[in-house]
Formats: sequence, C-alpha cells, structure tokens
Amino acid sequence: MILIDVNLLVYASIDDFPQHRTARDWLHRQLGGMPRVGLPWPCLLGFLRVVTNRRVFVRALSTGEAWSQVVDWLGCEVVWIPQPTERHPGILGQLLALPGIRAELVPDAHLAALAIEHGLTLCSTDGDFARFPGLRWENPLAT
Repeated sequence: MILIDVNLLVYASIDDFPQHRTARDWLHRQLGGMPRVGLPWPCLLGFLRVVTNRRVFVRALSTGEAWSQVVDWLGCEVVWIPQPTERHPGILGQLLALPGIRAELVPDAHLAALAIEHGLTLCSTDGDFARFPGLRWENPLAT
C-alpha cells in the first residue's frame, strides 16, 4: 500500500515536465492495480493549488479541470484518503523533534506520520523524506 505525494500528482498531470510521461504512466499503473492507494487531503489540495496557478504554469488548469481530476482519482476503487489516527500526534511529535526540521518540512513530517501510522510506503520525488526514521519511502521516477 502506498501514499502518493503531491509532486507525483503534478508531474503526472502537467505535460510541461520532462518526467510527465513516466509519472503519468506510473500513476496509471498504481490506480489500476495496487491494493490501496492513499491520497491524503493535503496532497490533493496541494495539487489543486499548484496546477491552477498561472504564475507557475502558462497553461495552468482551471479550477474546474483540476477538481475534475481529483474527483476522477477519488472515484478509483483502490483510492482512499488516509486520516490521522490516535497515534498521529505522537508520531508527528517525534518527527518534528528531529534535528533540522524547519518550517518547510512540517508538511512532509505530517505526510510521513500518516504513512508510518498506516504502514504505507510514501512515494515522492522529494528526497527530504529520507530524514524521517521509520518511514518507508521511494522515488518511483528514479532511474
């Protein structure tokens, strides 16, 4: 079972990126065959925020187009939205107490805690996840 970070969702959806085709094909395989694919709300909302930003993308998606993509993902049989459990505050607190955790890493710590408490492998191209002990993570686009 996996949890997918926002960067893979963006790469899979925006063809301006060199890794678009690889990310799109990987995501399609996960949504069509994995037993469970976790798409947490922070990643879905981050996807909406990034792909609709015309300061980031000349051909940004409209909010309606982006939301339609989210609805399509949520409609996949294997997709679920992982929620924090009663273990979340303790796990998150341990991760936030690690040396070098700064403001920009707080969202990563939250996703790492979600993945740890649910026994998921976090899939991301963000190497910062390597700093979280107990987290299984992989970059599916690494060659």
